[in-house]
Amino acid sequence: MAERIPPSDLEQHDPVNAERALAPEAPAPETNLDEDDRLKPGFVTAVLDAVEAGDDDGARALVEPLHPADIADLLELTPDERRAEVAEALGDLVGAEVLSELNDYVRDTVVEALEPEQLAELAAELDTDDAVAIIEDLDEEDQQAVLDAMEPEDRAAIETALSYGEETAGRLMQRDLVAVPEHWTVGQTIDYLRDTGDLTSDFWEIFVVDATHKPIGTCQLSWVLRCPRDIAMTDVMKREQTLIPVDMDQEEVALRFQKYALISAAVVDPGGRLVGMITVDDIVHIIQEEAGEDILRLSGAGDGDINEPVLDSYKTRVRWLLSNLLTALLASTVIAIFEGTIEKMVALATLMPIVAGVGGNAGSQTMAVTVRALATNQITASNTWRTILREIRVALLNGATVALVLGIGVALVFQNAQLGGVIAAAMLTNICTAGFAGVAVPLMFDRFNIDPAVASSVFVTMITDSMGFFAFLGLATLAGMGG
Repeated sequence: MAERIPPSDLEQHDPVNAERALAPEAPAPETNLDEDDRLKPGFVTAVLDAVEAGDDDGARALVEPLHPADIADLLELTPDERRAEVAEALGDLVGAEVLSELNDYVRDTVVEALEPEQLAELAAELDTDDAVAIIEDLDEEDQQAVLDAMEPEDRAAIETALSYGEETAGRLMQRDLVAVPEHWTVGQTIDYLRDTGDLTSDFWEIFVVDATHKPIGTCQLSWVLRCPRDIAMTDVMKREQTLIPVDMDQEEVALRFQKYALISAAVVDPGGRLVGMITVDDIVHIIQEEAGEDILRLSGAGDGDINEPVLDSYKTRVRWLLSNLLTALLASTVIAIFEGTIEKMVALATLMPIVAGVGGNAGSQTMAVTVRALATNQITASNTWRTILREIRVALLNGATVALVLGIGVALVFQNAQLGGVIAAAMLTNICTAGFAGVAVPLMFDRFNIDPAVASSVFVTMITDSMGFFAFLGLATLAGMGG
């Protein structure tokens, strides 16, 4: 970091340009490629060809104008077997910011090509949370080698963060923050900000702490800059603040940021002492990650990452498919019970998948709404039954509408009013069952601390398929349609 000239000395040397010199240096203009050309197949091919031809300088010249996030995208677009080669050719262009932007699977490949000393140097340039995200996925032996190569202060910060559970605020937080004693004035705070050279470069608020380092309030930078120097920080700060326990799950942290429209928040240890902060840019990634996880879990697709190894994807998805196979066998057993009825009226075999399919879709709709409501804490003990009754009412309305349309259609097509009535009754029954199952199953799993996004889909599908076939074929048998 460049040495800062005290204002008094600067004014003596050049009072006219003092204000201009104290202003932050304007960033150099970027020379990014045109959006239409960046990372198109031709560009990626050109970089790969340059590396293959041994023209590392040519490859670097092509990549140098890119933003770190775009360089990360370039590496993700590179074939698996060539990523290490491309990363080595690009050298220091694959810097700390690029590593922090990389997909987890791709980053593992790139990191393997780096020596522990190189990785330690890159990690030291990052905020604690980004450095931890890189180091935590290493093998224990490699992780220790990187930590040994780090400066003691950086190493202590990383080791402390790694001591907290995965996907908790402790892993997510940054240790670099600005905190001042409660007895300071605005003037003392401003002088501290100006004269301290190793402060974090990105912060929006200042934390005010007491003698035991417990946060008692926060103060936005804009408030500090607009207040007279002799005003006490305790008179400027906002005492109401949202404190994040260090062991809080990252999904709950994201919900608090969303609910209270936070830009940053203090993280405290079990004793209430300030140990770090979390900023909204980290939360954006968490919200995206958690939302994606829930969607993929509902479908049984695992991580759903196109960079995930084939065998890992296979192991995750095949378990789900085998579970679905078991539920399908149960549904087929129900069909077998009414085999005689189906043989006597072939139209039943044609129509029964409609009842099961529409019921399954209705169950999936309700299940998706319920899982999302559970994830965002919209469903609590006080409104659980109200939510169940609401979804049943919605299912009744949907069921009546679909049953009426389907019943009339079947009666006209097959010239059989009795068959139309049977399938309408079966459809109403199955959609109502689907509505109840779609909300009750996720709630039941949540009550037993089982992730409803993972387990609900198989059971809801089983219930709607089995009930659809049973209701339709059972009513047809009772109506004597197989006789």
